[in-house]
Amino acid sequence: MKKIAFTFASALLIFFISCKEAKKGQESTNLEATSESSEMFSIVQDSTKVSFTAYKTTDKVPVGGKFEKINFTKTSSGDTAMDALNGTEFSIPVSSLFTNDATGTRDPKILEFFFGVMKNTELISGVFKVENDKSSIDITLNGETQNIPLSYEMDGDTKITFSGIMNLENWNAMDAVASINKACEVLHTGKDGISKTWSEVALQAEVLLQKNN
Repeated sequence: MKKIAFTFASALLIFFISCKEAKKGQESTNLEATSESSEMFSIVQDSTKVSFTAYKTTDKVPVGGKFEKINFTKTSSGDTAMDALNGTEFSIPVSSLFTNDATGTRDPKILEFFFGVMKNTELISGVFKVENDKSSIDITLNGETQNIPLSYEMDGDTKITFSGIMNLENWNAMDAVASINKACEVLHTGKDGISKTWSEVALQAEVLLQKNN
């Protein structure tokens, strides 16, 4: 009888230990799942690179440049990198323009004869938008706000490169285009003798995000 009681007690003890270990394993699994689900993305400040390509002459010769400063005025976190970017607001001081011109004359001309003839020319501001799998930015320039659809490529899950085309007529900026073309008339004249500055500008932005637990 004692042997039966001992055997029953041993079995009961093993059962409780097994249940405790199983519960502990379940809690560990739940903790890991919670940790993974709570992982959030946010933008890395001072890491975004904004560049552009303008065009001159009837041969559409590219002229590259960039803005060396971008200020984020509203940011948030999200479950994905794109979710984190949705609703992000930013402003770009036009004074941070840099076109790597060896003569040092191009940037001052652009600031004076292009941005200088626009309304509210100190800043270019914008809002990043995500809807389903599509992205775009609302850009405010020359007192006008218009949307630019963007294509994008992801490098891993924390780096995204966006590309878009800005047509300056949509911002009523053709007077500024004519102004910079006049100021750079000789430099914007091709082999055909025609001086031309295109209203089309290609935009690119590289955005880096980080994961936060």
